[in-house]
Amino acid sequence: MSVLFLCTGNSARSIMAEAIANGRYGDRLTARSAGSHPRSEVWPLALETLRRHGVPTESLRSKSFNEVAGETFDLVVTVCDRARAEPCPTFPGAPSRAHWSLPDPPEASEPADAFESVFQALDDSLGRLAAGHGV
Repeated sequence: MSVLFLCTGNSARSIMAEAIANGRYGDRLTARSAGSHPRSEVWPLALETLRRHGVPTESLRSKSFNEVAGETFDLVVTVCDRARAEPCPTFPGAPSRAHWSLPDPPEASEPADAFESVFQALDDSLGRLAAGHGV
């Protein structure tokens, strides 16, 4: 199953979802991520959290919707409430859509704890998706 994860900045939640999907469930999921207003870099705590859990981070970078607009996906998942409300590109093949509302870790009072919580939530959701239990 090919999955696209969307968030506004494509620097934390959507990047983490892409990395976890490909790194832990790559035999069943192929993932990309993008943002409507991508940041110039991935949050360092996102990368640290992924590495701590053994998830590869080498190819991760923040990218725009425009970079993936012509690609075909089975599922498009927004992972932040702001991205859910924004206009989204139309993707070929009319993929299914889902929304996983996750807090923005950099805005938390304890960002390291928030990144860990988001990691766990994503890993749980992606595990269910990879096992065929839906979104």
